[in-house]
Amino acid sequence: MSLPTVAIVGRPNVGKSSLFNRCLKQRLAVVDPTPGVTRDRNYAVCDWAGRSFRLVDTGGIVPGSGDLMEQLITDQVEFALNEADLILFVVDTQVGIDPTERQIASRIHQTTKPCLLVANKADNDLLQNDIYEFMKLGLGDPVGVSATVGLGIGDMLDEVVARLPVETPEVTGEEGVIRVALVGRPNVGKSSFINKLLGEERLIVSPMAGTTRDAVDTPVEVEGRANRYVFIDTAGLRKRYKVKESLEFFTNLRTTRAIENCDVAIVLADADAGISVQDQHIMDQIVSTRRAGILAVNKWDLIEKDDMTATRFERDIRERIAKFDFLPIIFISALTGQRVMKVLDLIDQVYEQHHRRIPTSELNDFLKDVFAKRKPPARQRKYIQMKYITQTETAPPTFIIFTNHPELVEKSYIAYLTNQLRERYGFSGVPLRLKFRRK
Repeated sequence: MSLPTVAIVGRPNVGKSSLFNRCLKQRLAVVDPTPGVTRDRNYAVCDWAGRSFRLVDTGGIVPGSGDLMEQLITDQVEFALNEADLILFVVDTQVGIDPTERQIASRIHQTTKPCLLVANKADNDLLQNDIYEFMKLGLGDPVGVSATVGLGIGDMLDEVVARLPVETPEVTGEEGVIRVALVGRPNVGKSSFINKLLGEERLIVSPMAGTTRDAVDTPVEVEGRANRYVFIDTAGLRKRYKVKESLEFFTNLRTTRAIENCDVAIVLADADAGISVQDQHIMDQIVSTRRAGILAVNKWDLIEKDDMTATRFERDIRERIAKFDFLPIIFISALTGQRVMKVLDLIDQVYEQHHRRIPTSELNDFLKDVFAKRKPPARQRKYIQMKYITQTETAPPTFIIFTNHPELVEKSYIAYLTNQLRERYGFSGVPLRLKFRRK
């Protein structure tokens, strides 16, 4: 299942970012007494008591602001409430109940989302007694903590984990149906691509970046193909420093979830603009979630071409994305339909590769060959022997290699084995996992 989301909300300067940092045991969010410092929304994976969840640090809700700010405040609270599996409502013990907090509590009461009331800055026993004032908000017993000192954080996280949704085994999709997430920067033609597949204007298409605000599931069936597809058209991923509205921040979060829940992710890039750092960040996100991927370069119709244009483009792209050189690249035009249907062929191929299993006997012949070709360097005067290999999982293909010194295997040799696996078996578009155990 995708990770549950826990959103931290509250007015400015109650210690939301300090609490975020304390839970993660690292300083990711900027902490400053000036209201409004948290503008980009921070999120990271938090682990506690064997459970993992996505922790979201939102900006402070500013009282008494103009109409535009009030709308942004509304957006922020609404999206936090809609997207989160659990709300952490942070208040300031040393200040007491603020009118804005009554408004936030009133909105939380209108939802069915669970909420944990966190009374921060309860730095001593006297202040710990003051936390019960916040029971007037009607959100249950508050948990007293001090994010600065670290008091009560463990008890609070125990309560968070207890209130998270029960973990269930990941359910595979319907047989013969491949879930495809279409991701990329804003305005690269994601909706246009799906419309071309459908042969109809079922999705909203606009030249204004950011038209698609949500992830939309679109079933696609093509006569004569064994597989069916569900395309998830996601809103464009922006660089995080450009995400100034909570609306766009939670749109990014939904896109992340779409990647986590897909079988194959297609990164749609702009041929005219080239491959950006943000495109590479999206690829990294796909690989880190161990999904199969494809790079589709759209708007190919806008490029002046000769016989070598595609070759030069692909060479330049592969030099730029060397870390992801196993991703297949296809040049398309969603506007004219050029090679759009061939994307389905690629989806089928990488999906099959993602679920491919190699027989153990064949793998051990492979290991014998590659070990004879290049042995790992000795370390600490110890020679490393590769004894045995077996594939334990698919999606992604995962291999366990038994060796006499698993802790001494260098990254360069792991890269060598990975490249040799790809050279022998393909695995185009598929992240591989190699694990080493002592024989």
